[in-house]
Amino acid sequence: MTDLHKILGTFRPISAPEIPEAELRTRIVALQARLRRDGVKGAWLDASSSLRYFTGLSLGLSERIHGALVPAEGQPVYVTPTFEEPKLRTLLRIPGEVAMWEEDEDPFALIAARLNGAQTPGAGLALDPATPFVFATALMRAVDGPVISAQPMIVAQRQVKSPAEIAIIQTAMDASLAVQKAVHGGLRKGISTTEVAGFVDAAHAALGLKPLFVAVQFGEATAYPHGVPHAQTLAEGDMVLVDMGGILHGYRSDITRSYVFGTPTPRQRQLWDLEHAAQAAAFAAARIGAPCSAVDAAARRVLGEAGFGPGYAVPGLPHRTGHGLGLDIHEEPYIVAGNDTPLEPGMCFSIEPMLCVYGECGVRLEDIAFMTENGARWFCRPAASPEAPFE
Repeated sequence: MTDLHKILGTFRPISAPEIPEAELRTRIVALQARLRRDGVKGAWLDASSSLRYFTGLSLGLSERIHGALVPAEGQPVYVTPTFEEPKLRTLLRIPGEVAMWEEDEDPFALIAARLNGAQTPGAGLALDPATPFVFATALMRAVDGPVISAQPMIVAQRQVKSPAEIAIIQTAMDASLAVQKAVHGGLRKGISTTEVAGFVDAAHAALGLKPLFVAVQFGEATAYPHGVPHAQTLAEGDMVLVDMGGILHGYRSDITRSYVFGTPTPRQRQLWDLEHAAQAAAFAAARIGAPCSAVDAAARRVLGEAGFGPGYAVPGLPHRTGHGLGLDIHEEPYIVAGNDTPLEPGMCFSIEPMLCVYGECGVRLEDIAFMTENGARWFCRPAASPEAPFE
């Protein structure tokens, strides 16, 4: 057992190359090709993760609309309040016109004018699905032609990661795995969930990642997927659940480990082994061309054959088996029944078929897989056992 404060002093910043500008340009070209194919004049990217994906520009959402208009041909048009223009220009990685609006002017009329006046084929606007409703309705009133959701065209690109994206996620996942190992080695009787959570955030920062989230649960609280609204104190024999993530160049890590502090009871070992088997079955079902739903079904089948469920009933697995991971912590593809999206190389997603027994305990083993030409691979080695998860 090692003191968490001593462990923190051993961490040093990690690094990975950012997404190169050439790749950002390629993404915009592909989006424009999709716009022309669908007969749409342009796409609006709000201050969202999709804005960063296509342009490298990261802006915070506010009550003032700002983002980028991507016409079906030509350079992006960045839209910003006038007083933000100097800062915006220092952040731009992809050249484009900067269109400004004063506080007493209508920014939606400005966007519509730039779109309507663009010498590009097509009609109407494809709208970033992350655009706030108040902005979306204003754009629908201002723009000539139909306003449609850009989600299908954005998802088609974002859910397939490039080698550069895979490399960033791998670095972030390695860092979070190191934090998980440190937590396991530093637990002691009487430690609180809040102390562990504080260490996790500090450790991610020491490793050069922006802390994203942390969930720490002990004992019965591990049975509830999103925890309980109060802190717990660790006791001998408790099930421990630690879920965490960090951000590197905008990309997320996400990893959960469940294990027992002390010697597992036969019941704890049974539940842990069953969760482990469900995760392994889901991973085995992740094959090129297989639908996302098949991965969920494989995990659920293992739990169902052991008497848990059926479906989303508890005791059992009350949520989907996994979610995509990238610039958002939850994104396409979702590993859930009814999602017939075929798996293809570059897709990244969690496999976390949590086994919940309310009033007793829960086990979630969450690891991120990515698809290659030869099938699924893990970013990090899965847990080994309920008492020695990192061996």
